Amino acid sequence: MDATDRRTRNGTAMMELFHQPSPTLGNQYTDDRVLRSFLQRTLPRDVLAQVEPDMMAMGELAGGELYRLHLADRLNEPVLTQWDAWGERIDHIEVSPLWKRAARLAAEYGLVALPYERTYGALSRVVQFALVYLFHPSTDVYTCPLAMSDGAARTLVQAGDAALIDRALPRLTSRDPDRCWTSGQWMTELPGGSDVSRTETIARPGFDGVWRLFGRKWFTSATTGQMALALARPEGNPSGSRGLALFYIELRDEEGRLQGIRVNRLKDKLGTRKVPTAELSLEGTPARLVGALNGGVRAIVPMLQVTRIWNSVSAVSFMRRGIALARDYARRRVAFEAPLNRQPLHTETLATLQAEFEGAFHLSFLTAGLLGAEEAGTADKRQQHLLRVLTSITKLTTGRQAVDVMSEVIEAFGGAGYVEDTGLPALLRDAHVLPIWEGTTNVLALDTLRALAQPGTWDAIRDLAAELTSGSSDSDLAAAGFRARAALDHAYRWFSETRDRERLERGARRLALTIGRSLELALLVSHAAWSLAEERDGRARAAALRFARSSIDLIDDADANDAALADDAPLPV
Repeated sequence: MDATDRRTRNGTAMMELFHQPSPTLGNQYTDDRVLRSFLQRTLPRDVLAQVEPDMMAMGELAGGELYRLHLADRLNEPVLTQWDAWGERIDHIEVSPLWKRAARLAAEYGLVALPYERTYGALSRVVQFALVYLFHPSTDVYTCPLAMSDGAARTLVQAGDAALIDRALPRLTSRDPDRCWTSGQWMTELPGGSDVSRTETIARPGFDGVWRLFGRKWFTSATTGQMALALARPEGNPSGSRGLALFYIELRDEEGRLQGIRVNRLKDKLGTRKVPTAELSLEGTPARLVGALNGGVRAIVPMLQVTRIWNSVSAVSFMRRGIALARDYARRRVAFEAPLNRQPLHTETLATLQAEFEGAFHLSFLTAGLLGAEEAGTADKRQQHLLRVLTSITKLTTGRQAVDVMSEVIEAFGGAGYVEDTGLPALLRDAHVLPIWEGTTNVLALDTLRALAQPGTWDAIRDLAAELTSGSSDSDLAAAGFRARAALDHAYRWFSETRDRERLERGARRLALTIGRSLELALLVSHAAWSLAEERDGRARAAALRFARSSIDLIDDADANDAALADDAPLPV
């Protein structure tokens, strides 16, 4: 109702108060040009015809039922009940109604099952993550237990323990909501998060052939699953990461009682507040060894590879959701006598966010496709190199982008973006976990250095960029492609010519982000050229050219004195 409309009360004309409509969402598949265009390009026609009904249905759920439940469920957080009425320790965690609904849908749509069913061969991961991307932002991060379950399934498959595979894999990958399991991932302890070498949990073999775990896990996400994988140090093993082993745990016995596990408390977190993250004490928890007695860190590599890609896709999904809401709001919000979507500076801001999102989208789905190729046995040597290095680079790049984009999204709503009951602040808080979970930006930047030191890795990166950016008849796209290749060439020279290890580590974050953003630009250029030719659509081109004007090359050749900025560094003379 316009503010100039009037009504009469008791014979007196009264001004109608202004009413601001809230932003709304439509079908999140049909409304998403980027996803639909990507799938049209990537999937064979028959595969797209098979999967599109599920995409349509998930898009309707994400913009409809699940989104409404997400808003209505805003204040429902997990509740820990440690004791029953008769003094028995039960440590029951009650999750929100939305999480219960999301759990059933995730099983029915095969969000974990798809890559193990392998229905679509090497493209199974692309199909899976397209559905995850639609599902994630309306489900209060229920993707957290799904990611860990997927990671656990792949870890068990890689470990090759037939008994564990027979026991757990059919449950982790079931499409029956009443049979489907989720898994926890218990690595973090007080002495170290990313540095698992300081793990204090001890594993002792029992006379019955079952290991027993004793220790404290400081941060265990989604503690409501049926199983978990945990790192522990077998008694007598040396200190450090080489003394760790991986163990399989089933949380409850056949009567539903926790097995040597005490839930001390739920974490009071900045975001992801619907995720029941707990502090646990392990008091003789029965466990089964996965792999070698000293191979725990190697055993979790497949898990981290999977969960880091889930993290990347979740980051992209959050960006897309924030921009979708901000664009709808810009159509509805009038300021200074015009809707926001007709005001040049506001539209400029949203266009910049869209370009960041599209770059992150293409990099994430490139990495997902590489994982699918490796699992299907079709990945060549170059793709294997790319998967190894891009798993870390994609996660750290998109995690940083998500926080920056969501911060701008909140600002795009003005004061309403700062008000809790709009549901908007939770988007920013939840996004803040993405650069932290599954390896912080700095940890993954150091991992990138290790991957780049492997022969063939740099060639794989630069060859990919050259292929993506070659042959465009559009001079502006060709120039953008040249910028991407030039940034990668600069990064390669800096890496190759830097002999000082400390300098390499100081610049590792800038190096990794330069590679990530350069490849995002190359992917944008490639997709823009395809979209122009096949769809006659210039919007992908606009995103590529806008992204090309952002900071791509972050390498600093004159960074030798950066260490002087540290608080405890000696002042330069």
